[in-house]
Amino acid sequence: MAHAFDAIVFDLDGTLVDSASSITAAVNALLAESGRGPLPVEAVRLMIGDGVAKLMERALAAAGLSADDPDTERCRMARLNALLEQYPPDPDRLYPEVRETLDKLAGQGCRLAICSNKPAAAVERTLSAIGLDDLFGAVIGGDSVPQRKPEAEPVLAALRLLERPPERAAMVGDSGNDVAAARAAGLPAVLVSYGYALRPVQSLGADRIIDRFADLPSALEDLRAAAA
Repeated sequence: MAHAFDAIVFDLDGTLVDSASSITAAVNALLAESGRGPLPVEAVRLMIGDGVAKLMERALAAAGLSADDPDTERCRMARLNALLEQYPPDPDRLYPEVRETLDKLAGQGCRLAICSNKPAAAVERTLSAIGLDDLFGAVIGGDSVPQRKPEAEPVLAALRLLERPPERAAMVGDSGNDVAAARAAGLPAVLVSYGYALRPVQSLGADRIIDRFADLPSALEDLRAAAA
């Protein structure tokens, strides 16, 4: 039978793919060009989720680099964006059962979208690298629309591209930004427990929390039943 939701909007990093090591490689390449040593992946993991500007700001601060003039910062930002495209995650960094579950949801009639704060070109490169580029009818990155998560606009932009209403959509992510964006757009939110959230996921106000990605269809069915 067709699934209760017509559309599902997914976060990318920390939700579908463990990209911390590839993001760390991009950050450390930028730092090396600035004469600084590398940061450990454990440190960079805590910097992910709020877009490239925040990622760069946090990485530079951790490496002991002070803010430079705006032109230098713009050049660094452009360089980090390019490096994020050059260092996509390996296919084996896809979380378990993601592909199978996404195929199942698509087969039940759901249209799928990505809504990430990573630049759109890096999102597209990541999806291609991990073999998911054929599944999504809409891809919204941090530079696709003027606002980013936790605002509603990127989620709503994804749904417009899918031609699906918010009333029949859900959001799946790993952080408070995903919950806030879902709430602002009028969507229920499902969080994975294994991602990059800086606080315990139980404190973030999601409608459902799943430990395994394969549990997503049943969590969405629970949401449908609760709404009924």
